[in-house]
Amino acid sequence: MDYKTTRTLLLVSGLLFATTTWANEDNLPLMILNSCIVCHGFQGSSLGPATPSIAGIDKEDFVETMEAYKNDEIPSTIMGRIAKGYTHADFQVMAKYFSKQTFVRYPQQVNLDKAKQGAVLHKEFCEKCHKNNGYSFGDEGASILAGQWMPYLRFNLADIRANVREIPKKMKKRLDKMLKIHGEESLEALINFYGSLTERK
Repeated sequence: MDYKTTRTLLLVSGLLFATTTWANEDNLPLMILNSCIVCHGFQGSSLGPATPSIAGIDKEDFVETMEAYKNDEIPSTIMGRIAKGYTHADFQVMAKYFSKQTFVRYPQQVNLDKAKQGAVLHKEFCEKCHKNNGYSFGDEGASILAGQWMPYLRFNLADIRANVREIPKKMKKRLDKMLKIHGEESLEALINFYGSLTERK
């Protein structure tokens, strides 16, 4: 075997080893995460404002949501198309990565009076599932709301109100009760409350 052939084989072997090492469990394959990072941020904290931050997301909830997008069970503009390009194993890799990230909360322009009203409403209608003022996951994979982008929350609530997006029966019952007692403005109060929470936890 001549020098050039030996050098080429060593180079190829080195690249294969490096790729394998890079793609192991401790060094998650960036290619799988690329389509997520573009919108949701490198560590899952979106620069928004209409894209949700997914840092710290529950792994099981993430996989279930991605499978639902893939199977057109959740309406979407782009997520359904993106999800179709990935396998269940890919979703598990994504879930493992984003679940380990820290949710970074960026300052948003909020109405402080509405935020105060929202704090009271959250305690009465939302805290049981969205625990710790919405900083923690709760029952049935209830998502983190504290510090989430306000435009995203508005879009999501609009979809829920239009029956475009399904929610658990328990949440629907509480939402309907809140709207009956406090009216539509209660939604904006909650949105301002969650948007006002910028403390890192």
